[in-house]
Amino acid sequence: MKEVAKYKQAAHSGLHEQNQDELVRKHAALVKRIAYHLMSRLPPTVQIDDLVQSGMIGLLEAARNYDAAQGASFETYAGIRIRGAMLDEIRKGDWAPRSLHRKVREISKVVAEIEAECGRDARDAEVAARLGMDLNVYHQTLQDASSHKVFSFEDLPNKDDVLSEGLCERIPEPAENVEKEMFKKALAQAIASLPERERLVMSLYYKEELNLRETGEVMGVSESRVCQIHSQALIRLKARMADWYS
Repeated sequence: MKEVAKYKQAAHSGLHEQNQDELVRKHAALVKRIAYHLMSRLPPTVQIDDLVQSGMIGLLEAARNYDAAQGASFETYAGIRIRGAMLDEIRKGDWAPRSLHRKVREISKVVAEIEAECGRDARDAEVAARLGMDLNVYHQTLQDASSHKVFSFEDLPNKDDVLSEGLCERIPEPAENVEKEMFKKALAQAIASLPERERLVMSLYYKEELNLRETGEVMGVSESRVCQIHSQALIRLKARMADWYS
């Protein structure tokens, strides 16, 4: 009887591995699709091959762990795991120098100070003046920050947070859901309060999912100028949302 049980277990294991291989082969194109979608929003220093490689690892994990009883299709589940694996790879490769992170923190602090003192949006020229920085250097810092993605990926949810949306073991506590909704509401209000051009860039880039070049074409400005506006918007949002990070 033990031999029969072992045979059945081996047969089941072999079938499971065969199903995994089939899922991976069938959805390999999904990895490239997600990788190229992310690449359109990343600087050229990020290599597509690195994203695809990490995405394939995410796909393999998805094939091993997928449970149809959870109610989600495999493509939906795998898409989340693939994207999460790619974002993890991007986080690990934080290519921005520490000096740039320090400058962004200083700019954010000054923006918050000026807006608290004046009760209005901080202007580029006065931020640069208070920092003792030439305006052109200030704009170049904003452009560098956008190109290096100093802000975006450090604030993205981690893999567990992403998967918690109905597809993983961890179920958020009621208080977490309330706090999350309050944060979303506060962030929406902060975005709505941005200067018009910054608000438009945020809408085109995040809501309409245009890349920086396409956003510039819509607005009639250069890609480098969009980088600056985008960075300024993110810095302003960080300053206005500071209470949520303290």
